[in-house]
Amino acid sequence: MSYVRTFLPWIVFAVVPSAQWQWGALAALLVAVAVIAQQRKAGVGFDALIMETGSAAFFAVLALVAFADPHSAAHAYSAALASVSLALIAGVSLLIGKPFTLGIAKRTTPPEVWNLKPFIRVNVVITAVWTAAFAVTAAALAALAHTGQGHSTTATLVQVLGFVVPVLFTVRYVAAAQAKARS
Repeated sequence: MSYVRTFLPWIVFAVVPSAQWQWGALAALLVAVAVIAQQRKAGVGFDALIMETGSAAFFAVLALVAFADPHSAAHAYSAALASVSLALIAGVSLLIGKPFTLGIAKRTTPPEVWNLKPFIRVNVVITAVWTAAFAVTAAALAALAHTGQGHSTTATLVQVLGFVVPVLFTVRYVAAAQAKARS
């Protein structure tokens, strides 16, 4: 559930028809702000809301661009820009030593393991995989947009795979790490 909540603004943006991209960006911004507010009210610190905060910033800028010029060239590349932003948010979280998955993992993990090296290492690996998946997705979507297929069925499939592959990796890697920790 935590990953769905974390990526809910992106899901909202993805399901709004491309022709209405400015409204999709605004809806995603509102969802991101609502998620942040709800999580802050629940006592979650901003260090555990890296992806959510980055998402809100991205959608604020995208909404401004989209409403200022709904026919902007950015529209064709909006999916690629979204994946680039996700890659940057995830990558920066690694660079600052706060992998974005750490905040998600802490929500379902006892506090006594939060500072253990294996727990942190697992989250570094998972965040690195998400970062790579977002970067590959961005490159594929940019190539599709460049050929005029940025809003095609192929582009949708690329976006879906850009999330499904790291989700599957995360589930399997966490299970393997937990099994190793138990043995």
